[in-house]
Amino acid sequence: MSEVAIDPAVFRKVLGSYPTGVCVVTALDQDRPAGMVIGSFTSVSLDPPLVGFFPDKSSTSWPVIEKAGRFCVNVMGSDQQDVCRAVTAKGEAKFVGVEYVISDHDLPVIANAIASIECRLYSVTEAGDHWFVLGEVLRLQTVRDDDPMLFHRGRYGGFAEQM
Repeated sequence: MSEVAIDPAVFRKVLGSYPTGVCVVTALDQDRPAGMVIGSFTSVSLDPPLVGFFPDKSSTSWPVIEKAGRFCVNVMGSDQQDVCRAVTAKGEAKFVGVEYVISDHDLPVIANAIASIECRLYSVTEAGDHWFVLGEVLRLQTVRDDDPMLFHRGRYGGFAEQM
């Protein structure tokens, strides 16, 4: 089987044509929230209930979340771009202004997210320049029935219904 060279810029542009939902994965780093914004979240299995996402190997947030051994996937609403900006901030600015509660599983659950899915780390598998993370669902809930935040062609946005 021969290897085909794929230009990373072309790969990113073509795959950017496919919109994804936006989630914030959170955990506790001792008593402080840790988190990362992801667009690669999916349901994986009903029995056992598993979900998955793909953090970049260069992420500085993923090792903190992995060390915690559990995480919460917070599904962002189209009106929560400010939350994403605060979670992607560096240093002391990270999570400034983000409202959250600590769940019974000791996880930061972001206030007003569309849904939250609390998980125990199930497995981590190498996948090229990313990790494929599986989480076993411990608790999940829908918080509000609003439009999700989407990521498409390098921009955040919302869902527009056609009449």
